[in-house]
Amino acid sequence: MSVLVFDAGALIAIERNDRAMWTRLRFAAESGGTVVIPSTVLAQVWRGGRAQVRLSRALTHCAIAPFDPVARVVGELCGLAGTSDICDAHVALVAATSGDVLYTSDPDDLRPLLAACRRRSPSIVRC
Repeated sequence: MSVLVFDAGALIAIERNDRAMWTRLRFAAESGGTVVIPSTVLAQVWRGGRAQVRLSRALTHCAIAPFDPVARVVGELCGLAGTSDICDAHVALVAATSGDVLYTSDPDDLRPLLAACRRRSPSIVRC
């Protein structure tokens, strides 16, 4: 059972009805895998309303990784990687601690953060 981590690009792809991302989500749900969405990613893309019906439906198959318990670690990670993007740092930390595959539209932004985590690095798939 794999743990997939989706960043904002992956959620936007789902919202735009990207068949490949829907297939990944459905396969994970049907095979006992887990899809994890960092809460900062959800905040970044969520605007509510009827325009996000697809995303709302997709989220019923996902676990949300909270930010509060790791806020200090995310800040430290930003310092180590020389970035100020707490959302990307949160994604990297979640992926490095529990993810097998990270789906992202920004692999170049996440690689330095994953390296700064100094943990195992998940596979990165561009979406």
